[in-house]
Amino acid sequence: MSVTIGTPLQSSAFKVLLLGSGELGKEVVISLQRLGVEVHAADRYDHAPAMQVAHYSYTLNMADAEELKQLIQQVKPHLIIPEIEAIATQVLVDIEQQNIATVIPSAKAVNLTMNREGIRRLAAEELGLPTSAYRFADTLESFRAACDDIGYPNFVKPVMSSSGKGQSRVKSFDEVDAAWEYAQTGGRVNQGTVIVEAQIDFDFEITLLTVRAKNAETGEIETQYCDPIGHRQDSGDYVESWQPQAMTQAALEESKRIANKVTIALGGCGIFGVELFIKGDQVWFSEVSPRPHDTGLVTLASQFQSEFELHARAILGLPVNTTRHSVAASAVIYAGVDDHNLSFSGLNLALANPNTDLRLFGKPEGFKRRRMGVATARAETTDQARELALHTATQVSVQQN
Repeated sequence: MSVTIGTPLQSSAFKVLLLGSGELGKEVVISLQRLGVEVHAADRYDHAPAMQVAHYSYTLNMADAEELKQLIQQVKPHLIIPEIEAIATQVLVDIEQQNIATVIPSAKAVNLTMNREGIRRLAAEELGLPTSAYRFADTLESFRAACDDIGYPNFVKPVMSSSGKGQSRVKSFDEVDAAWEYAQTGGRVNQGTVIVEAQIDFDFEITLLTVRAKNAETGEIETQYCDPIGHRQDSGDYVESWQPQAMTQAALEESKRIANKVTIALGGCGIFGVELFIKGDQVWFSEVSPRPHDTGLVTLASQFQSEFELHARAILGLPVNTTRHSVAASAVIYAGVDDHNLSFSGLNLALANPNTDLRLFGKPEGFKRRRMGVATARAETTDQARELALHTATQVSVQQN
């Protein structure tokens, strides 16, 4: 079964439309372009990272169904890759049903995972996967009742948000109203609904990057896994990650079972970032992203094919290789300031060690807690890699101009 790709900017071009053009999308664009794909990148603001390396770019409100429809009609892509949550997902469902384009990994997956309620009900109620206890609430009154029902401490998240926006840990009833207000400001699309989750007593959290790709000879979709990625979060946002995360064989097998079950249910090809809580041999499902995961930036240093290359290959119907060649870690570089037109210095010091690397994302505007880059490092152990990655990140200074 042969895979054919044309020439960019020619009538034979194989076109991909990226909806959301952040730093993860930027790496996907680079991987796709290396395979001869014509890439069209869209986002809500000009000069987003992936726009800087795409063949064409577009600025629009992707949550507006009419704007999104018009863009798809204009580009006529073969594949559509959603990279963020604020998208009119019903348009993608319609596009897929009418066979206008293939949505990656599938319109069902995008629709369900854009909304925490959809994916949690699928995982816990339909698939019977172990999760934390949870309740949904869409009014302050029902939210208060849900918090009391779940107990304290608990975690509150808008059903449509990412990167920790609107999320908080509620330690007592006194903090409930403030958590509700914060959640209402943090959602990508202001639906008002939040999820209240019980706190699980876990040892650590992992991302199990799960790849669904076609077998080159049979054309059948097969599932492969990267080594588990450990990570540390701050207010729901990833700060550092490392690969591999040590865990028991039983926990690893259970993690793969859960990841396999949820990704088969979502369908399609590509990479999925499956987030799991681990305690001893016990595993709980947390969330899944049907696209490269921010904690997976470590694979730029650890694997023969990064999560971005794996995603590009899988969605194009090409063989994948999830093998890791190094122990590695990643650490985030924050802007630290609210300003435009920033400069980055100390890069020579950051890269003095030959086992380190940097990605500066090129975002046109910085905020104190906005991720502007990432440092990666390889070492003999994960502890050494983490220490080196964090040191590398701190060598980079961000300045206002």
